Amino acid sequence: MSKGRSPADRPTPQLPTAFNDLDIGIAVHEPRTGRIVDANDALERLYGYTTPELQTRAITTFSANTYGDGQQAITRRLRATAEGCPQTFEWRIKRSDGQLRWVEITFTHYPHNGIPYVLAEVTDITDYKHNDRRVSLLQRVLRHNLRNEISVVEGFADQLTDPAPTPTIDTCAEKITTSARKLARVAESMKQIEATITSEAATRSRRSVKAAVGDIADDVRAAYPAATINVIETTPLWIEIDEAFGYAIRHALENGVEHAECAAPTVRVEIDESPNTGRVEIRIDDENPPIPPMELCALDDHQATTPTCHGSGCGLFVMKWCLESLGGELRIEPASDRGNSVYVYLPPQSPPEGDATYS
Repeated sequence: MSKGRSPADRPTPQLPTAFNDLDIGIAVHEPRTGRIVDANDALERLYGYTTPELQTRAITTFSANTYGDGQQAITRRLRATAEGCPQTFEWRIKRSDGQLRWVEITFTHYPHNGIPYVLAEVTDITDYKHNDRRVSLLQRVLRHNLRNEISVVEGFADQLTDPAPTPTIDTCAEKITTSARKLARVAESMKQIEATITSEAATRSRRSVKAAVGDIADDVRAAYPAATINVIETTPLWIEIDEAFGYAIRHALENGVEHAECAAPTVRVEIDESPNTGRVEIRIDDENPPIPPMELCALDDHQATTPTCHGSGCGLFVMKWCLESLGGELRIEPASDRGNSVYVYLPPQSPPEGDATYS
């Protein structure tokens, strides 16, 4: 009796040629390991890899860094599908150029020659995802921040009935002024978020990271003369940006200055290549008290939009959405005692042809 082939020796499934005419990405996975065995043209375009490249790469290669257990999570879903439980979920992929995209993935059982495989349908939902989250943010701001500040203004305004100057009147006036300034900041944040929604790729320009960050640092230094902002370029890098980049970096620098507990704060900015992904990494370090967990939880894509997780103001949201509109990512690491490290990741670009200078 001749021996049968082992599963590893049997031919793997090949997608029909007609699948290359589809706009949706299609892949076939081996459920035990998660390995891609075939993919159509749309998936190659979406991921930025050829099918032979996809076949030799782990799932973590094209998953966002925020998924610490990405390989295990996808493999669990693949195995569940192979056992008869189809899966549909959202995932954030990392393209070959470092750009991050949101996708919706549907896994269905796809047997071949008696061997269970899984068919993946991958749809790019980046625009929908960003706009949906921005709408949630706008609802949160309008419901919570604006309502609270207006309540403060109304409450203290009611106490301003005595025309004679008193310490109480002075305190009320100061509270009203503070709340009015907060409302103005909320309005400015809304303007910046709106800009990320309406911006188009055609409005972006290619710049060196050092020059782009340096211009923003100059503006912040002018606004806060007592502050020291050091910009250190470890690796010369280039990025494709629009005004959203300026909003994000300015918020990070201003936070480092405004929340300082000393008269002359120092903020350090380092520009380098991310050692794990090859993306542009801009690290901004301050000496401030750690950002409260309540502030950071609002940045979690899996965190529900609730009044108990509102943060103070919209600065962190603006940073997050501005960077994601550029295909980037925001990560914040507060120290246990003092200081915060803000990491900005963006897809790297080649320098403009024939231009060896910073612009």
